[in-house]
Amino acid sequence: MAVKYKEYFKQMVTDHAADFGRFKGIHDLYAKDKKTHQAAYNDEGKPIMDIIHDYEKRLCNTMEKGNNAQYSARLAEKFWTEVRTMFPLIDFVGAIVKK
Repeated sequence: MAVKYKEYFKQMVTDHAADFGRFKGIHDLYAKDKKTHQAAYNDEGKPIMDIIHDYEKRLCNTMEKGNNAQYSARLAEKFWTEVRTMFPLIDFVGAIVKK
């Protein structure tokens, strides 16, 4: 049996394969030249971040009440580790680059 956060991650990527495929292209361009591709990266990244946050909420929603809040935070971090494995620069979505 797979770990719950990995199941949610796989489900997210499967449900939104086209979105993540498009984002992978701009992510790779952004990795090569951040200044040139920052605006496009932010534009393409915002809906991706919305999808990721939605699945994170689904994963942690039932655990945040009561005694499981700390476990929920660790679970969310593991989920984000999976995301960062696929998109190492995901944390730069929304960044503003000064020219």
